[in-house]
Amino acid sequence: MKPPVFDYFAPNTLDEALSLLAEHGDEAKVLAGGQSLVPAMNFRLARPEILIDLGRLSELTGIERLDGGQNVRIGAMTRQRTVERHPLVRKHVPLVHETMPWVAHPQIRNRGTFGGSLAHADPAAELPAVLLALGGRCLAKSRDGERWIDAQDFYTGLFETALEPHELLAAVELPSVGPGEGWAFTEMSRRHGDFALCGVAARLKARDGVVEEASVALLSVGDGPTAAPSVVEILVGQAPSAELVSTAADAVVNDIDPPGDLHATPAYRRHLARTLTRRVLTAAVDRISG
Repeated sequence: MKPPVFDYFAPNTLDEALSLLAEHGDEAKVLAGGQSLVPAMNFRLARPEILIDLGRLSELTGIERLDGGQNVRIGAMTRQRTVERHPLVRKHVPLVHETMPWVAHPQIRNRGTFGGSLAHADPAAELPAVLLALGGRCLAKSRDGERWIDAQDFYTGLFETALEPHELLAAVELPSVGPGEGWAFTEMSRRHGDFALCGVAARLKARDGVVEEASVALLSVGDGPTAAPSVVEILVGQAPSAELVSTAADAVVNDIDPPGDLHATPAYRRHLARTLTRRVLTAAVDRISG
């Protein structure tokens, strides 16, 4: 299969890329890793008239600690394999480190980019759910300037984000793990590397034996990454225990309305959501307790 005809640009600087976006707007698509966009174009599910390849923009790559170590910034064009192996990510954002091997296959991660997955907004993708669970924020840039978008506001619908047509995702900032925190990610798919039938990311913070903060996000149960406020409400202010985890996991069905398809019914996805939420909360509590 071949894509429709398009004009191709490979800017050498970020300013040049932003100028092209400002000029062409809705007619253009940016090419990051291409692991999602190129197949969509070949199937003619995407028909951009202009393709702007960001592959030469070293300004959008790299991983660094900021704010005295409180946050880690990941450039949008940083390859997923680099994120997976980077010592700063492993030490300071362990939820991301734990999640990366679940993303497709090594061959895909070698070319796929961290920001590309986030901006593509596939409801079955792992990284958007992790971004939401961590409460990160996204840096959008355009020729007119830049703005930060909180994770909870970044996803607006099926394959849709808050990015304007003249904007691109430049970087992501994620909070560093701190004392008393636990985290976990898991998913269920028919085969490793397939799109998940359901997945869950969780992060907990406890102080003096009580859960002080909690966040849980799911994938493949809605039009995008889905938060679980009912689970959080049960957890916060309580001492972690097996009974608490079980009660909180059962409540996740109040926050989701999963679709059905060839691979899983809505009822099965609800069952997976409860089971996987129980697993990640158990693992997060275990990490809190050392």
